[in-house]
Amino acid sequence: MHIFIAYHSDYGSTEKMAQAIAAGASASQPDCQVSIKQVTDTTLEDLQQADVIFFGTPVHMGSMAWQMKKLVDETSKLWMENLLEGKVGGVFATGGGLGSAGGGIEQTLISLHSNFLEHGMVVVGFPKSLPGYADAGLQWGVCARTGNHEGMPQGISEAALVAARSYGAHVAAMAAHILGADL
Repeated sequence: MHIFIAYHSDYGSTEKMAQAIAAGASASQPDCQVSIKQVTDTTLEDLQQADVIFFGTPVHMGSMAWQMKKLVDETSKLWMENLLEGKVGGVFATGGGLGSAGGGIEQTLISLHSNFLEHGMVVVGFPKSLPGYADAGLQWGVCARTGNHEGMPQGISEAALVAARSYGAHVAAMAAHILGADL
């Protein structure tokens, strides 16, 4: 199974979350291949070759970073030919702004899910029964507040990284179950 993680990171927190998701996925499915790329280095071929795709982004003004949105828009070329249909997807986000995990984080996760669903992908959420959910989870995926009370970057907590590893393991295990014989 090939797992591909595309992310954008402003201050390193989303990147650390991507690495934690990769570690969780690798621990859950030791025979899987995990690739991580910044979204600006991600190609449509990277997405086509993957069995599992994670998208991660910081929240910018209540939505995903423009770098992630650019890739999402470019995937319409794949949509025209159903080239992502049947793949498994997971999403994650960081928010440094004011308000809980950062204003707009839930909307950002939902919009990433929406894109995956439009492609005919199977999306995997983050069940509240998993480790780390209480610290950095929403049903849509893993999320983390990375800003202080003034909205300035403060980094990502170890509790959020625990949640990210847990989510990576969960999505990889679900993908192995869902895709089963196709791998």
